[in-house]
Amino acid sequence: MKTIGSLVALGALVLAAAAWIQPAAPKPYKVVFDLTSDDPADQRAVLRWLHEIETANPGTDMEVVMYGRGLALVVPARSSAVDDVKQAIAQPHVAFRVCAIAMKNQKLEPGDLLPGVRTVPDGIGELVARQRDGWGYIKALH
Repeated sequence: MKTIGSLVALGALVLAAAAWIQPAAPKPYKVVFDLTSDDPADQRAVLRWLHEIETANPGTDMEVVMYGRGLALVVPARSSAVDDVKQAIAQPHVAFRVCAIAMKNQKLEPGDLLPGVRTVPDGIGELVARQRDGWGYIKALH
């Protein structure tokens, strides 16, 4: 009888220890992605990261800043990932920002962008401001 009582107590102790060492849920963070490439591999990588982060850590704020050739991702006439971008834009913690300077250089108007994409005066300035505010920085490049 003593053995059964000891086993029950040991089992309870093991269960309590297992509950105690369970990893905590990840804390949301803020990350900005720098996309300057029209390479579909780079674009798919950014979209995959957005999805994976949202799945693993809901509540994380994510922003994709595009300038140079990166604008192609959100210009329907140039993008091979329109549906994926629309799905990402629909997420509450995901934002897509396009550099107004790059738009001017490429003779694009806001109406040329997918709905929900916003412009910023300077893409590089946006990246610097986000980093200054404590956001993590990831360059999309393969």
